[in-house]
Amino acid sequence: MTDTMPLDHLVYAGPDLADAVIRVTELTGVAPVPGGSHVGLGTANYLVALGGRAYLEIIGPDPAQPDPERPRPFGIDALTAPKLVAWSVRTPGIDQVIAAARARGFDPGEARAMSRRTSDGELLSWRLTVSGKGGGLIPFLIDWGGTPHPTSRPLPEIPLLAFTGVHPQPARVHRALQALGLELLVRPNHEPGLVAVMESATGSPIVLT
Repeated sequence: MTDTMPLDHLVYAGPDLADAVIRVTELTGVAPVPGGSHVGLGTANYLVALGGRAYLEIIGPDPAQPDPERPRPFGIDALTAPKLVAWSVRTPGIDQVIAAARARGFDPGEARAMSRRTSDGELLSWRLTVSGKGGGLIPFLIDWGGTPHPTSRPLPEIPLLAFTGVHPQPARVHRALQALGLELLVRPNHEPGLVAVMESATGSPIVLT
């Protein structure tokens, strides 16, 4: 993360959206609020602020939508329990960042247009990259354009204290991050994963993985 491309949000995905929301609520003492539905993707989300203009997205199958024609994003259909699966950084010039990363030897993927309806019917639109590389350790880029950022709405807050990663080959992750002009502490571990330390409602630190 850098000042020019700060953390936008963390993604906590699960096979059952209601269960994922309950787990976050019980762990932190803070209840996420409905975000909206991703029409056509078969997913919906809940949100909670992390401080600044960053937030935690809890995402899972949307019971109000039929099963989508394609697999749901973030490997949701293969999950057996909720987990932190991805993170994103915010950039106002996504095409330039993609081009610069490719010139440095890493392809973050094409920028795709996406949208969702909020619980009060407002349409939010953005562009993001979808590469699926690095087991979730490589962030996807997001450009909100002229759409109001989700944190511009009142959200309950769980302050983010620390954010790191683990991976069998940290050097490979660091090379990709360097191509994007980003930094993240990645420790060696037999499986890739993300680790977020947050402050609960009681003031004690809790760990979300």
